[in-house]
Formats: sequence, C-alpha cells, structure tokens
Amino acid sequence: MAKAGNHGEIANAMDYSEHERTYSGFLKLTKWTIAGCVSLLIAMAAGFFAGFGLFGGILVFAILSLASYFVI
Repeated sequence: MAKAGNHGEIANAMDYSEHERTYSGFLKLTKWTIAGCVSLLIAMAAGFFAGFGLFGGILVFAILSLASYFVI
C-alpha cells in the first residue's frame, strides 16, 4: 500500500487572478457552445422541416452564428 506523503505546508496562497481568467474562459466557452448548439438546431429545423433545404439551413446557421457574435 502506498503511503501518503507528509506535506507540511498548507496551500493558503491562491492565485486569484489566474482563477478569474480560468473562470472567465470557461464561461466564454460555455456561452459559445450553447449559442452554437442552438444555432445548429434551428438551422437543422429550418433545413429539414421548413423546406429550406441544405443551403438554406447552412445560410440560417451562418446568419444565427453571426447574430450570436454580436449578442454575446
């Protein structure tokens, strides 16, 4: 069985600026992932069910992606 090392020092000093940058990056990635998924689902619905076809769905996806760039 492996023994746990005796770490005599407690990590009290946190790098809050690095924590904030990581959290901000995670939030940006989450927002863009959600926007991409919503845009893709709407474009697929337009292409498959509304009769827009392949290029119409691609156009809807491009327009929604561009709009989400300005909204987010």
